[in-house]
Amino acid sequence: MPYKYPIQRWYIAATNSEKIEGLAREMGLSSLLATILINRGIDTPELAKTYIDPEADTLPSPLGEFPDLEKSVNLLVKAIARGDKIAICGDYDADGMTSTSLLLRALRHLGARVNHAIPSRMKEGYGINQRIVEEFAESGVGLILTVDNGISAHEPIALAIELGLKVIITDHHDLPPILPNASAILNPKLLTPNSLYQGLAGVGVAYILAVTTAQKMGKLQGLTESLLSLFTLGTIADLAPLIGVNRRWLKRGLRKLPKSQLVGIQSLMQIAGISEEQKQLQPDDIGFKLGPRINAIGRIGDPQIVIELLTTDDAGIALERAMQCEQINRTRQELCEKIEEEAIKLVEETPILWQKDRVLVLVEKDWHHGVIGIVASRLVERYGVPVFIGTYEEEDAGKIRGSARGIEEFHVFEALQFCQDLLGKFGGHKMAGGFSLPTANLLAFKQRLSQFSHKILQIEQLKPLIKVDTILDFKQINLQLFQQIDSLQPWGIGNELPVFWTPNVRVVEQKTIGKNHLKLLLAQRDDTRIKALAWRWGEYCPLPTRLDIAYKLKENTWNGNTTIEIELVGVRLPQENDNIKKAIFMHADKMYQCSFWVDLNEIRIKNEQGDILVVQKGQRIGLLGKNRQQAREVNVTEPRFYTLIKVAIKALAI
Repeated sequence: MPYKYPIQRWYIAATNSEKIEGLAREMGLSSLLATILINRGIDTPELAKTYIDPEADTLPSPLGEFPDLEKSVNLLVKAIARGDKIAICGDYDADGMTSTSLLLRALRHLGARVNHAIPSRMKEGYGINQRIVEEFAESGVGLILTVDNGISAHEPIALAIELGLKVIITDHHDLPPILPNASAILNPKLLTPNSLYQGLAGVGVAYILAVTTAQKMGKLQGLTESLLSLFTLGTIADLAPLIGVNRRWLKRGLRKLPKSQLVGIQSLMQIAGISEEQKQLQPDDIGFKLGPRINAIGRIGDPQIVIELLTTDDAGIALERAMQCEQINRTRQELCEKIEEEAIKLVEETPILWQKDRVLVLVEKDWHHGVIGIVASRLVERYGVPVFIGTYEEEDAGKIRGSARGIEEFHVFEALQFCQDLLGKFGGHKMAGGFSLPTANLLAFKQRLSQFSHKILQIEQLKPLIKVDTILDFKQINLQLFQQIDSLQPWGIGNELPVFWTPNVRVVEQKTIGKNHLKLLLAQRDDTRIKALAWRWGEYCPLPTRLDIAYKLKENTWNGNTTIEIELVGVRLPQENDNIKKAIFMHADKMYQCSFWVDLNEIRIKNEQGDILVVQKGQRIGLLGKNRQQAREVNVTEPRFYTLIKVAIKALAI
């Protein structure tokens, strides 16, 4: 059997030495940092200054950017002054929950009479609906605020206006061809493409509305830091792009988050096991530990838990809600692991011919639709193919609800549009989407997606893509280098953590740890050694003893000692050049090395004794020996050679 390891395609960023040296000289940076910046499109001193210190740039007032912001503020100020009831319609995802909490806190601080509602994920699905509007109207609400939803809710908004209610839509999703007839609309998609506010999530739009209203009323004091904490948490949890004001405010917010005045955030940090030492040493990491715990509630829990956690000032209630978040997050992790395991078994044992279809479609009963999106992302990481995964509705087996995740060359929303006559509701963007369809349409849906994928994708693109910044020597890896890179935080969508690569590394030690992780000790040429971890790679143990590796740098603090380790994201057999493919395999309990020389159309197989079998593809006669001068001709159709060549071809994937 061949060694099993992730089959990936690597994209190593091209280097422009002149541009790198110029930026490094101008900004006083190392060549490595200049390379990282240039790979992210930060290729001029002006852009670099803003990237490194976002606060240094003058930020235009949001009042000049959002056409309806002043109107929205005036509507809120009047409603508060008159004592009108204000109602927030949120959403059950992390962005919607933090947005709702942020506006509840802000409006209560400003003296508003305010309540909220969130639709049922299981029974109603996303966004404001007729039931919510009617209940608001019956309870005497005068002004509705939507957060993280509403931009496509024409009928519920029209009903609210008809019933005499004012409606302010705050949303960040893509615009429909015709906008709802609301009193005011705040959406960054309505701004100019180069606006610094363009990448805001729903919580960012809510933050701007809250802060601007508080400024107008002269009541911002005592409110700013708590709102910034919620903006930070929501932006991270929603995986919003870390560009423009998101980067500026998040960089500030992450520094302040460890000392947040909100008892809910402090309780969440306590339950998550974040120590006082970690708060001091790793403030940028804390938000990324809390985000999944918030997200888990939106996926499989009751959103009211998070809203109470983030709006209460009672330490006892906060701790109780934080404990619920922790427990539900553990359940979410268990669900994800179980469904992922079942999905992989389904793919590999059925088997499902996803390479032939150029898309992977999986539908099973009893999969929780709140977590299948996470599983879809993991399957994309594993197979490098667009994934559409669904489950049957609990109350209606005739209906399927699903999530989709894409790859670099594929557009999920366009694929769903291509299938729209087969679907019920659907939505999304380039990399992700959601959909529903009648069970009777499943086969046609699979065929249509395959048809779309064949137009878009080539077979060689169906491998996980590893984007690499630059080569790194183990001798360069130290705490100083890590701190230089860490100064470019925060990392995330639009500002990904740098990935480095080192060629021809030796695996000194390797073992599985935890449930399915791989811990390694790696060495380079002169035996410079470094510890490494590969998440969810336990099945690949043992890896070949020589590898090119792609990785991220990680800081590990234990008992007051800080060391730098690496997190593997990719491996491949050492590459001499693109003309040679290499593999290692086991056959009849013996290990063989093999290579395919593309230009020569030649396969070479080497055994443990150093004997090499050389044959051109399609030929009956090959050579066998320590080298070509001493080699003898052999008939490769003989069973012992023929079987060996077949296994080698499979290992080389040629």
